[in-house]
Amino acid sequence: MSTLISSNGRLSSTTREERLLSFEGRYRQQRFTRRAWTLLYGALFVAALVASIVVSDFSVPGLVEGLPMAWNYVAGTLPTLTLENFFGDLADWYWGLRFWLRLLVETILMGFVGTVLGGVLALALCFPASRNLVENTGIYFAARRALEFFRTVPELVFALIFVFAFGLGPFAGVLAIAVHTAGSLGKLFAEINENADPRPIEGVRASGGNWPMIMRLGVVPQALPNYVSYLLLRFEINVRGASALGIVGAGGIGQDLYVAIRQFEYTDISAKMLLLILTTFVIDIICETIRHRLIGADLTQKA
Repeated sequence: MSTLISSNGRLSSTTREERLLSFEGRYRQQRFTRRAWTLLYGALFVAALVASIVVSDFSVPGLVEGLPMAWNYVAGTLPTLTLENFFGDLADWYWGLRFWLRLLVETILMGFVGTVLGGVLALALCFPASRNLVENTGIYFAARRALEFFRTVPELVFALIFVFAFGLGPFAGVLAIAVHTAGSLGKLFAEINENADPRPIEGVRASGGNWPMIMRLGVVPQALPNYVSYLLLRFEINVRGASALGIVGAGGIGQDLYVAIRQFEYTDISAKMLLLILTTFVIDIICETIRHRLIGADLTQKA
């Protein structure tokens, strides 16, 4: 359609009106499409929520009725501490502190070694699992499916397999943590890689760098702070997870905690749980400090 232009070089009023009407029509169409998709997603969410409530037998009255019973159990694990004999009562409560601390250190080391091993495996798999870094679809598909398998199988299942293969002890727990960590961190690392700035990557490629050099010089420097941030978060999660692996005999303080639960040694349960909570607090503070220092150093270098 020819465009009508006035003598001063401007579009005629008729053409401007046609373009305005066309723009309004496209805008209404896009708004209708967006609202339709929003309604569809909302309906799917409500349907999934209702189905979940029905299948899980979730009940607000049952929740209100059961919460006091849960508190009664927690209160039953707490010791009786008196002002007259406070330190004596505290010593009775933590009668096995030295033994428990040894098991707690074992749990922390299980989480640390498992995080390091899983992080190394995740770093090796995250590059072929990044869509923007691999042209071969088969390699990308295989790396993605491997990471999905590692993180889909629960840690307890891996721990059972490794306990059967290698026997009772922390070694099975370390392997279970490492495999599950590789799957979780590998996905997060791959998503970090896919959000990387492509200009350094193209610069290394244009300079004649091969694929490992592109990953080393173009991707890792800009993604490293995020790698470390997720790695520290995963270390905190793995320390908590290592305490649960003791249920299947994978070592650590969780194994002794499970024995206390089965034998109804209520005060021992609260003592060990308090140690785990305090340990998590300390690890969280340390990891946060390290992460802020790394991010601060990175921002300073960029400035």
